[in-house]
Amino acid sequence: MEQIRISAKVLGKVAMDDFCPRCFYILLHSKKLPWQIFPGIFSSIDAYTKKVAHAWIDKPRRPKFIDDLGVTGWRKPLWHNKSRIDIPEFGITLTGVADDIWLIGEKGIHIPDAKTARYTDAQDRLIPMYKVQLNGYAKIYTALGENVTGLSMIYMEPLTDELAAIGGAHPDFFKMQFDPKFVPVEVNIESLDPLFEKTRQIYDGKLPELGENCKDCEALDKIICGVLIT
Repeated sequence: MEQIRISAKVLGKVAMDDFCPRCFYILLHSKKLPWQIFPGIFSSIDAYTKKVAHAWIDKPRRPKFIDDLGVTGWRKPLWHNKSRIDIPEFGITLTGVADDIWLIGEKGIHIPDAKTARYTDAQDRLIPMYKVQLNGYAKIYTALGENVTGLSMIYMEPLTDELAAIGGAHPDFFKMQFDPKFVPVEVNIESLDPLFEKTRQIYDGKLPELGENCKDCEALDKIICGVLIT
């Protein structure tokens, strides 16, 4: 059985309502796709968000949800070379680097995931993927001997109204403020097993048919038909 290496985030695609087996098959077998490129500004925002969270934890004045969780400190997450585990029964290596690790006294750790976005209906559609992603991290850390007491998403909602713009204006630069919204996620690593099984079946099978409700498959079909016609 060929070993499959998959990230927790990619595994989350299997839980989406609009999941397309064909697109997933192509993603698994092509490894890296050329259009998966993100501007560097997102890495800068992510890094800054972590620094803000650490400042919250280190100072006595902090958001209520951090106090409610009982956060007592933080530490850097494991890097790629250590944040992975093998799952022999499915022939899968699960990888994934968490955004941050929050310490909950002597009880264990809490794994948050920051999202620079508004908590809208569009984001709500992605929650099944995010839940799998976070539970993927939980599975990795649990296998490495940690006690994961909780998971969460922290939506950093940008404030972009007129009043915020006036307050952020400066002759040489501008400031954008963000309003954090805490969304707890249940720890349920057992829920990942059916997704591992489905991943294994799709990887080992033949290329699935074009998805009827998949916009990417629809676009690919039009390209193929156009090439054949010309």
